[in-house]
Amino acid sequence: MKEIEILSKTASLLIHAAKMDENYTEKEKSIIKKTMIELGVNENDLNNLMLDAEKNEKNSNQILDFTKILKATKSSFKVKLVESLWKIIYSDMSSDMFEDNLMRRLTGLLYLDKKMVGDIKEKIKEDLNK
Repeated sequence: MKEIEILSKTASLLIHAAKMDENYTEKEKSIIKKTMIELGVNENDLNNLMLDAEKNEKNSNQILDFTKILKATKSSFKVKLVESLWKIIYSDMSSDMFEDNLMRRLTGLLYLDKKMVGDIKEKIKEDLNK
């Protein structure tokens, strides 16, 4: 049960990040789906997970609903989460102050190393420029 909840909260958080700029694109949905499969979601369960996560994100009024359970996950899980968040944010080739603020808040809420988050951001930006 807890693993399902972690995956659901992860998808909800990724959807929240995708909606920050009020433009939830197919490219962002694709990044989220790919991430969820990489994190262990069975492809047969993916659409139901996405529907539930979209509903949870819509009905949530704060990111604490998503981060409460995620802060206890393994470091490797958090790295994957941060990579995906930056991929979503930069899927339109830029970030705005709301997306940057989200990442600053998540860094604290998930007990992430600021340098690690910054390094991942730079790697994602570099990869996009190739």
